[in-house]
Amino acid sequence: MRLLRRTLAFILVTSSLALSGCSTLDSIDISQIPEAQAAPSQSSAEQQENYSKALKLLADIDVKGRAPKTGYKRENFSKGWKDPDHNGCDARNDILGRDLVSVKYKSATKRCVVLSGVFHDPYTGTTINFVRGQTTSTAVQIDHVVALSDAWQKGAQKWSKEERFEFANDPLNLMASDGPTNGSKSDKDAASWLPPNKSFRCEYVSRQTQVKAKYGAWMTKAEHDTIERLLKSCTK
Repeated sequence: MRLLRRTLAFILVTSSLALSGCSTLDSIDISQIPEAQAAPSQSSAEQQENYSKALKLLADIDVKGRAPKTGYKRENFSKGWKDPDHNGCDARNDILGRDLVSVKYKSATKRCVVLSGVFHDPYTGTTINFVRGQTTSTAVQIDHVVALSDAWQKGAQKWSKEERFEFANDPLNLMASDGPTNGSKSDKDAASWLPPNKSFRCEYVSRQTQVKAKYGAWMTKAEHDTIERLLKSCTK
């Protein structure tokens, strides 16, 4: 069943995510797409098709109660940002390079450490001029679309170490985000938190569905019902 879910998720993701400029699954090396954020926007019809596919994935996701948070630590997934695609850059810099525009790097010859860029935040609809620095870097943070703690309480306790590592550094599950907004989300699921920018909510819950389908994480009934309601409204 997990293999089937991952296959379905792959089919969906490879045809979506252009709206937010995000890359597809880990089988695609995002280092080979330096201008991924410049991908053409999807038409309304394409978006609706992707949301319909997400609804099909949603139908196969298990619905259960939340497990205890006992034993959760961030380190259970990954000790800080890693370089799972072995391109020489950690996942945080990869995502900054993917989601920001007008990016400037520390080295002109190695496009890795992001020094500055312009970020059009999909969660809030605002624009942030990002500058790397001790007091400025937190203005743009990297959000786990499905929070690590949420995953821990919905199946990840039984995943292998390798699966949790992949999950924590997977570009599918990572998005640049306004810092305070990311903080307000914390580890909430869709039943408790949605992006303030209502026009991005369909894309957001579609992405959460793809992530949970890929890794076989379950949803609570309230979470499932919220996502189902949103996705159905997106396909009208």
